[in-house]
Amino acid sequence: MTSGLRTSRRFTLHAGITACALGSALLAAPLAASAADEPAAVRFAVPPWPGVTVKSQLAATLFDALGYAPTQQEIGATIAYQALGENELDAYLASWLPAQQGMYDTATSGKQQLVDLGTNVDGARLGFVVPDYVYQAGYTSGEDLCSKDLQDKAGGTIYSIEVGSGTSDLLADMQDSATYCLDEWNLSETSASGMFSQAKAAMNRDEWIVFYAWTPHWASIEYDIQFLDDPEDAWGPDGGRSDVRTLITPTFAEQNPNAARLLEQLTFSADQQSAMISGFSYEERPADEVALAWLRDNPAQVKAFLDGVTTRSGKPAWPAVKDTLNLPDA
Repeated sequence: MTSGLRTSRRFTLHAGITACALGSALLAAPLAASAADEPAAVRFAVPPWPGVTVKSQLAATLFDALGYAPTQQEIGATIAYQALGENELDAYLASWLPAQQGMYDTATSGKQQLVDLGTNVDGARLGFVVPDYVYQAGYTSGEDLCSKDLQDKAGGTIYSIEVGSGTSDLLADMQDSATYCLDEWNLSETSASGMFSQAKAAMNRDEWIVFYAWTPHWASIEYDIQFLDDPEDAWGPDGGRSDVRTLITPTFAEQNPNAARLLEQLTFSADQQSAMISGFSYEERPADEVALAWLRDNPAQVKAFLDGVTTRSGKPAWPAVKDTLNLPDA
């Protein structure tokens, strides 16, 4: 991969974004007004991905317990950025970067930039994966995609998600630049469910397969798979380790410092979110059930989310949420 491509894919969000500096300044300062003066609405943009579905539901459950009126709008990632740029929605918990950098740049060009509250998932990663038995056979790096033996045994096809996604654009760039000999492979791009179904069928037959995956995701729990190393940082800095960031509009940040503080403090490990995704997507439990179960199983972490936060009536958040949601002691 050329250095120019790597640079264009890095997470910048531009100097125009007030970013962490503004977000931290807003949330570290004493709240100038009571939370009761904040608008009740908290409007989430929610792409139809299991992780962000449960995570947004969990946040909405907390806001509801604090006296807010959260809503969740299920829309694609590109539309989510556009809606935020036009103040039609307030918050987005699924900004995978650098994979979505192009979407962000396009949607906010000539419009307001967004406030970055930092990453909400620690340990996120995306990239090429193979079954354990392929990895143990010695194919451990993206560079091994140049192997004719691997290409032949995997049928010359790499499986990925739908055209139009940030991933699809990134893979197209890799093919154009012959990164990891991707120009020698065919790409099969379908829905995430279709891709994982194909992968499961292949692994059930002990067939060789290369496909795109990410964590957090239920596949990292349910499938015996390994990420290929990414020495060229084709998937972004640090070998595909990604930021999943929380973005809010400047208007929301200014008008809702109490709510923004909660959103800034809402963070999970990749394993925690993978378990949520498994409950919702793999076990097919309702998102609100999975979210509430997680809140009840992790009271100390919930209490940390609520540090310095109040209800809309100005009362300490933790006792109110604990009683409303019937959480155990932290």
